[in-house]
Amino acid sequence: MKIRRPKLKADNSLFHEILRDVCLTTRVIESGQFIQHGNTSVLEHSILVAYVSYRVALKLKLPVKHRELIRGALLHDYFLYDWHEKDKNHRLHGFYHPFTALRNAERDVKLTAIERDIIKKHMFPLTLIPPRHMESLLVCLVDKFCATCETLYITSRDDKFWLKKAVVYSRARNRVT
Repeated sequence: MKIRRPKLKADNSLFHEILRDVCLTTRVIESGQFIQHGNTSVLEHSILVAYVSYRVALKLKLPVKHRELIRGALLHDYFLYDWHEKDKNHRLHGFYHPFTALRNAERDVKLTAIERDIIKKHMFPLTLIPPRHMESLLVCLVDKFCATCETLYITSRDDKFWLKKAVVYSRARNRVT
């Protein structure tokens, strides 16, 4: 069974704009070198969580701030290390990586309260404190759905559109800096 990604539509321009901005202003592209679940990189996972969260919000007409939803979801796993390596600092990764991701994101960009909440609470119930905003709850649920699909290898591996875009944006950033 394969999960099909939604077909590209004109209303993806906001997603495209925010993905570009995040790639240009952070080191998120570096997360492409680390595996998250199954054979999915952290970057692929983050893009998928952001895109599915955005599309669900649109489809269900949820009263959310789309820009903050997408940015928070793109940065929710911005921890920048391989958590599979045997290292005492990686023990209990599930409990602590939201705080590392938040610290990294705050170092690189200015975050809103909603974006901070998304990053910090996406691992609820492991992190104990529940999400405070609709955007945070949505990313929390979509993150678990995507992680399950990736772990069971039921995500589509042939659609790399957004990942390719992220690489292009990253190269543009490297030319600017």
